Amino acid sequence: MAPATPSAPHAARIDHLVTSGTFSLDGGTWDVDNNVWIVGDDREVYVIDAAHDAEAILGAVGDRRLLGIICTHGHDDHIDAAPRVAERAGAPVLLHPDDDMLWRMRHPGLRPDAPLADGEVLTAGGVELHVLHTPGHSPGAVCLYAPELATVFSGDTLFQGGPGATGRSYSSFPTIIDSIRERLLTLPPDTVVRTGHGDSTTIGAEAPNLDEWIARGH
Repeated sequence: MAPATPSAPHAARIDHLVTSGTFSLDGGTWDVDNNVWIVGDDREVYVIDAAHDAEAILGAVGDRRLLGIICTHGHDDHIDAAPRVAERAGAPVLLHPDDDMLWRMRHPGLRPDAPLADGEVLTAGGVELHVLHTPGHSPGAVCLYAPELATVFSGDTLFQGGPGATGRSYSSFPTIIDSIRERLLTLPPDTVVRTGHGDSTTIGAEAPNLDEWIARGH
């Protein structure tokens, strides 16, 4: 998708593109489309999940300063382009340390530049991104809450229709349910949930379905 046009000089905004590639884990490989989110203004931004296509991501960033690449988790479809984007832009890669083992599967010999910590606040273009540690889909999964934009970037923790997948290594269904209940469903109901794959939703649309997810998951 084309980058959004700011309504005023230096207005904060969210740019969005979809990139395509594969996800591999536990001996299987699947074709996937990933959402890449770029948050900030016309001067500086963060990229959330540098998936698959470094050139497309760099093109969407344009001449803005890239403050960092935030990885919502360490699955390879969310991090495969991160080192190339980081090298080209001179920006750090940020990942929660509990997902270091997943990072090493995709990028042996490389390390993320800095750890993400629960409660940390990152700022770009006046937009605060509050780091929420939301394990379950993976041990180091995080979401990024931007109260000024009434948005949470949920990675693969919460989707339209339910939690992220927990059927593969390093995942836990009870843990992801706890993360969603305690960290996400407590956000304002009108908060837009911008996901790692597929369509966006809202906290208000998803919250009433928690008991159904629990019953389905068991």
